[in-house]
Amino acid sequence: MAATFEDIAKGKYVLLTTFKKDGTGVPTPLWGALDGNRLLVWTVADSWKVKRIRRNPAVTLAPCDMRGNPQGDAVDARAEILDAAETEKARAAIASKYGIVGWLTVKGSVLRRGKSGSVGLAITAA
Repeated sequence: MAATFEDIAKGKYVLLTTFKKDGTGVPTPLWGALDGNRLLVWTVADSWKVKRIRRNPAVTLAPCDMRGNPQGDAVDARAEILDAAETEKARAAIASKYGIVGWLTVKGSVLRRGKSGSVGLAITAA
């Protein structure tokens, strides 16, 4: 039986694949935390994945290990770039789910880049 969006989103790591203009997939392993029916993740604001999502919000989500090696089949999903308030909610959800390591990672990112240096993404099932 194939994993559902919720099954994948509950995992420790998720593999988010965004798509280039030519249709080539670019997978990235990320931490994520469920918030109702959406998965909240956060990333560097000027990353290529954010640029690709602005152009094409269609993504796939799969379970993976910490190195990004897929651990199952992918499901189709949609990504949305969050505003500042929702990005803060994503940071808090990540910090809560991943404990002290999550908290340190989030705080370190804010210290290095400032609050505008990262952005939250909401991933929902297609």
